[in-house]
Amino acid sequence: MSDEPLRIGILGAARIAELSIVKPAAATGHRLVAVAARDPERAAAFARAHGVERVHASYDDLLADPEIEAVYNPLANGLHAPWNLRALAAGKHVLAEKPSAGNAEEAARVRDAAHGSGRVFMEAFHYPYHPLFQRIVSLLEQGAIGEVRHVEAFLGMPAPEPTDPRWSFELAGGATMDLGCNSLSALALLGPCLGGPPRIVSGRAEERAGAANVDERLCVQVEFPSGVTGSAGSDMAASGWDFHLTVLGTDGELHVPDFPRPHEDDSLTLRRGDAGSVERLGSRSSYTYQLEAFAAAVRHGGPVVTDADFAVTMMELIDAAYAAAGLPRRTSMAAGGPLI
Repeated sequence: MSDEPLRIGILGAARIAELSIVKPAAATGHRLVAVAARDPERAAAFARAHGVERVHASYDDLLADPEIEAVYNPLANGLHAPWNLRALAAGKHVLAEKPSAGNAEEAARVRDAAHGSGRVFMEAFHYPYHPLFQRIVSLLEQGAIGEVRHVEAFLGMPAPEPTDPRWSFELAGGATMDLGCNSLSALALLGPCLGGPPRIVSGRAEERAGAANVDERLCVQVEFPSGVTGSAGSDMAASGWDFHLTVLGTDGELHVPDFPRPHEDDSLTLRRGDAGSVERLGSRSSYTYQLEAFAAAVRHGGPVVTDADFAVTMMELIDAAYAAAGLPRRTSMAAGGPLI
């Protein structure tokens, strides 16, 4: 099959797009064919700044463009599922920002559409495609810290502006939808090393002041079938940045200070008794590895770790986290509704 560059369309001029698709496309030689946004001027400015070939007046116009074969969807959370479905129906491969939907029921509809379309669907949890996370899995499989006893994944960051859509319940916002999905996904991806998928047993949350049902902080406790315990959580109003993953075993400890952002810190510390060692797995962006995996899946049928089935698993965990913490699950907006 051909190795020609992917022809990518971008839904929305989101801030994350420069890091998540623009720079990876430049690094790998894939084409950014078009962008569409609610504000045409913003879309035009985005195209000029990032070398996108053309601007479409609407998302539907972009999806109708026959030259575009793959779509990147970084819209607000509440718009993920509707436009993922529209993109699949238009015959496009989809790289969808996480989480892929507002809840598990919606994720299942996207999964069914993806399976029926014959197109590649990838949920944009990018860090599993980087050697750093792959090394974590390898060490646990080798028994480098003995029998695993506890896993902790936590993400904290300073609060976004009050008007940020991540604080909007209507747009499926909240700390768990933005940060916490990474901590939950890490536990899910480590499940095969720990006897199976994690099960949430308890949770607690703090709501954002003035934003009913929107979690500013949420933490859960989990159990794995092997008896290993775990914790996952996020704080979207923390005093600083903390994106760590720690695994405790009978013979040692594995600690990664920034597991979802190896371009910021690619280190992994392994401690056994009084001895410790630090490995560096490379600061090449995990988003670049992700785009390479996506292109390989489209062009050659390569494997997708975070596929549409995984996306359903993730939304089931997120729904369970909200239920355990006493908050309602999120929902989506209609695809024809307001655009972000």
